[in-house]
Amino acid sequence: MRMLVTRPEPDTQATMDRLAALDISAIGAPVMTRQTLEAHFPPIIGFAAMALTSTNALRALEDMDLLPQLLGLKVFAVGDRTAHEARLAGFGDVVSAEGTLDSLVTTIALARLEGPVLYPAGRHLSGDMARALAPHGLMVVTVPVYEMVAEERLPEAAREALAGGEIGGVLVYSRRTAEIFAALAATCLSDEQKRALPMLCLSENVAAPLLANHFSRVLLSDHPSEEAMMALALAFAREQTGS
Repeated sequence: MRMLVTRPEPDTQATMDRLAALDISAIGAPVMTRQTLEAHFPPIIGFAAMALTSTNALRALEDMDLLPQLLGLKVFAVGDRTAHEARLAGFGDVVSAEGTLDSLVTTIALARLEGPVLYPAGRHLSGDMARALAPHGLMVVTVPVYEMVAEERLPEAAREALAGGEIGGVLVYSRRTAEIFAALAATCLSDEQKRALPMLCLSENVAAPLLANHFSRVLLSDHPSEEAMMALALAFAREQTGS
C-alpha cells in the first residue's frame, strides 16, 4: 500500500510523516507551490479581528514580516490546524471553526464584532467571505498575500507509480488541488485507471472536480481536518491489506 500526497510543501512532508507513523508508505507529489505576493496592507488600527482560511496566509505574513504588528488581533481560523499554527505564531486569542468556509462565516457572524475583519487570503479564493458576512453588517477587507501556482507536471516518480498501478490511494485536500491533479494525471492514466484509482478527499466540494473527470472511486473524510484524513487513510489501508 503506497499513497500519493498532493499537498503543497511543507504540508506534503508533514502528511507523509503522519502516514509513516501509521505504517503507510507514501510518495509526495505537490501539485502547487506557494508564492508570497507583494501586498499593500491597510493600516492595522481599527480592525476587530483577522480571518484565516489557510496556514499559507500565516507563512506569507511571516515572509512579509507583518506578523508582529498583527499579533494583537483576535483570530478566527477555519479549523483546528490553522488555529494551532496561529497560536504557534504568537496569536493569543484564537477561535477555531469546524473546517469549512461556511462554518468560519457562521463563527464570525455569531461573535458580533464591532469593526471590520482583516482577511489575508490567497489569490484564488474558493468562496467570497466578504459577501457572506455583509448581511450580518460586517465589512471584510480581503488582502491577497499569497498565490498557489500550479505545477506543469507531476514528479516523474509519481507519474511512473501511477501509470504502473503502484498507488493504492491519492490524498486530496482542496478543490483546486483536485482540479490540477485531474489535469496532470490525465497524461499518465488511462480512463480505466482513473475509474479504479481510490481518491481520498477532504470533502464533497473537494471531490467534485475528480468525479467530473471520471475518477469514480472517491472516499470522503468524516470531517474536513487532517485528523479525519489520517483516520480515513488508515481505515482504507487496513481494508485493502486485510490487517
